[in-house]
Amino acid sequence: MTRHQFLLATTFCMATLPVVALAAADPALKAEAIADVDSQAKQIQVGTDTIFSYGEPGFQEFRTSAYLQGVLRKAGFKVTPGVAGIPTAFTATWGSGGPLIAVGSDIDDLLGLSQTPGIPNVKPLVPGAPGHGEGHNAGMPLVVAAAIAAKEVMEKHHIPGRLLIWPGVAEENLASKAYYVRSGLFKGVDACIFNHVSNMFFTGYGDAGMNGMVSVEYTFHGKTAHSAGMPWEGRSALDGVELMDVAWNFRREHLPVTQRSHYVITNGGGQPNVVPDTASVWYFLRDRTFSAVKSLYDTANQIADGAALQTGTTVTHQILGYAAPNFGNKPIAEAAYANIVAVGMPKWSADDQAFAKAVQQANHRKVEPLRDKVAPLSTPENRPTSIGGGSDDIGDIMWTVPTITMWFPSNIPNMIGHHVTSAMSMATPIAHKGAVAGAKALSMTILDLMTTPKLIADAKDYFNNVQLKTDHYAPLITDSDKPAIWLNRKVMEEYRPQMEKYYYDSTKYDTYLDQLGIKYPTLTEK
Repeated sequence: MTRHQFLLATTFCMATLPVVALAAADPALKAEAIADVDSQAKQIQVGTDTIFSYGEPGFQEFRTSAYLQGVLRKAGFKVTPGVAGIPTAFTATWGSGGPLIAVGSDIDDLLGLSQTPGIPNVKPLVPGAPGHGEGHNAGMPLVVAAAIAAKEVMEKHHIPGRLLIWPGVAEENLASKAYYVRSGLFKGVDACIFNHVSNMFFTGYGDAGMNGMVSVEYTFHGKTAHSAGMPWEGRSALDGVELMDVAWNFRREHLPVTQRSHYVITNGGGQPNVVPDTASVWYFLRDRTFSAVKSLYDTANQIADGAALQTGTTVTHQILGYAAPNFGNKPIAEAAYANIVAVGMPKWSADDQAFAKAVQQANHRKVEPLRDKVAPLSTPENRPTSIGGGSDDIGDIMWTVPTITMWFPSNIPNMIGHHVTSAMSMATPIAHKGAVAGAKALSMTILDLMTTPKLIADAKDYFNNVQLKTDHYAPLITDSDKPAIWLNRKVMEEYRPQMEKYYYDSTKYDTYLDQLGIKYPTLTEK
């Protein structure tokens, strides 16, 4: 299960809860913001297509980050690059007085998921290269457009308030937001709205049913020797890795049903005739609560120590990332949901529906039209009890300031998460229209927060007197842990030269599909 399938699978069929009467911004201000977002539709399309074409994985989002920083500087934001010790991270700020509202979305993609957009069959642009097989490329163009629209309205009407825009770096590695929090990035923030791609349009509050997680690499250290001539002189670090993995798989039967754990061997040695003196394995350890994640981590450390003892090796470990369980803020979610309902789903064309159906059929997915209604507000009352699943490091911000996730409809129903099928729509009119709709709802919610002191007060009351009564923030990263900014560096050194010829040139082509010579909608294999 991906980190958002749990929410998606359990909300759409639920009955919509009654909409609560909410204090909100003047409808005339919201109408201005909507008009401003519409005027930025081209910029949203260009941004979505550009970031898709860059195809950068976690900590290597250099082109993506530079592009977004340039757009924000041009729009009058003060940009601070390299925050929290992460070269591709930045903040963009604007305003004075009033509340401080943070808005953000993720920018990284996934290894091995390069895909030609706008066609219904699997066809990588660059075989083996990274690609946006989730859809993070649309999130920040949405956020930037919404922030600019809110800024324009606030300037015109002299509304006090401040905006903080931030990108989610290396989210697929769950490796940055805990460091954002540790560095004080959200100090003084009154509320935060995170945005994530979906095939639906909704938000929610309370315990989201997603797992917290710690990402940790175990490195075993042994002694080399000739594998045939004098193997008794060696101590195999790879034996340590393999014994740890076997022991963990036996232990699974006796772990809570809510846990999810998975690993890859990142270093298995050099060549077979040399006993490996160094070998490493990378684990993601997930469970529902802070204490449960800590328990998994302690268990893994014990198993690693045992494997080292059995093989005559030693073992060290390094935390590469952390994600807290997700918990959304009720007052902000209710305000945002009212705006989602007011905006409504995009007006899908016959071409959009035909392309979605072609993708579903070609990839043997359930055929279902693009949604025509917003999904219900997701609440603890209409969600089933969680038995675990995916993670998102927005949780670290959620346990720091009142925060929600808003899901916007830029993808096709029934695609596979973290898969090339989830990339097929992400540089097409489906992605562009979904991002425009999301930007409208976000800009409206920003104005609600800026102009309604009671909403901010209620959000903080819920955070302090409801959320923090259920648990407390207890990340596993320590003062000595650093962001794993070396991750994916070698991958991009290998693939970037091949990928560069596919970068989108918006000065020559109206859309990325035009540049690739793809007619929309393409309904047959290409």
